[in-house]
Amino acid sequence: MPKPSPVGRLVLVLITALMLAACAGRPGPGSLVATHATAPGAKTHEILVATTRARDTTPGSLFSGERADALDHAVATVSVPPDHKPGSIEWPTTPPGDPAKDFTLRSAGYIDDAGFRAELERQLAKRPKGQREVFLFVHGYNTRFPEALYRTVQLAHDSGMPHVPVLFTWASSGDVTGYLYDTNSATIARDSLEKTLRLLASSSAEKINVLAHSMGNWVLMETGRQIRISGKPLPAHKIGLMAMAAPDVDVDVFKAQLRRTGKPERPYIILVSRDDRALAASRLIAGGRERLGAYGDEEELARLGAVVIDLTDVKGDDPVNHGKFAQLAQVAPELQKALGSLQLKQQSGPTETPIDIVGNTAKAAVTFPLKILAMPITVLSER
Repeated sequence: MPKPSPVGRLVLVLITALMLAACAGRPGPGSLVATHATAPGAKTHEILVATTRARDTTPGSLFSGERADALDHAVATVSVPPDHKPGSIEWPTTPPGDPAKDFTLRSAGYIDDAGFRAELERQLAKRPKGQREVFLFVHGYNTRFPEALYRTVQLAHDSGMPHVPVLFTWASSGDVTGYLYDTNSATIARDSLEKTLRLLASSSAEKINVLAHSMGNWVLMETGRQIRISGKPLPAHKIGLMAMAAPDVDVDVFKAQLRRTGKPERPYIILVSRDDRALAASRLIAGGRERLGAYGDEEELARLGAVVIDLTDVKGDDPVNHGKFAQLAQVAPELQKALGSLQLKQQSGPTETPIDIVGNTAKAAVTFPLKILAMPITVLSER
């Protein structure tokens, strides 16, 4: 049998790493079993769900990786243990788990469009004026529904921000071999994400903040493009931070989209890391085309109107360095403050600002070495 080429060996190594990461304790069907058990110090979070996934009748599942014919909705309450490690998800070994040690589902159920809107307004009304914001999370490739739900909880919990958390979950197969299926599912989800964004914008929410991860950025960019060319833009005063974490998007496609739609009124925040092995594998699958989340020419991205945050020097908690964004949630307020107070001199080229973001967890201070690159801007200081 002939030996694989150096490129072939690299592909095998990357795919093996991805499969090992994917198979390590992943939740499958039936893992979302609700419990009424409580634990001192555990904190609950209500998550609104908008999804293009089909409903799953298997007990403890809610949604599958199959595609639905229309946008569906749900609401879930999840408990986070008191000794939670920031950036992590404490998965129960056996569902429903122990709320003193594990993320546990307290309740979950399907709701219709009207129920989704009513629940959104109810949660917004619980916040004081000036804090009635929404945090919308769009997950990436190879993500099962329980993973998407619990990741949203982790991000909301670790950030400590008062935003109403909303998960937009498209029909990912949740299998490392399903890259093409996921790509098509992400493309199909454009109309549903647009509908969700318009619903959020028509609510009493004061700001809509969006974080997309990996292939979820393809959904976000395509949706943004079709909103822009529709001639019916979202109300600009309601658009908050638009963050793209480890975007699995062809960099040429991204640049073409920005040339077509123009620079956004509020710049995209792009989180890049040149040691992202998942994006290295995606690049090989794409015939060697650069992925936006690992692109080396950060100055070019800044000139196109993006604020680039380089996470290369941040030590990742996952084996493929694709989930660093989850670690940053614990310093989200500090990072937002740093972006808002960034003083950029008027000049022809981008300004590079090395910065150590320091946040305090329940146990100790944590520092993230970042590099922020941007053209001179004033829009971020308006928040």
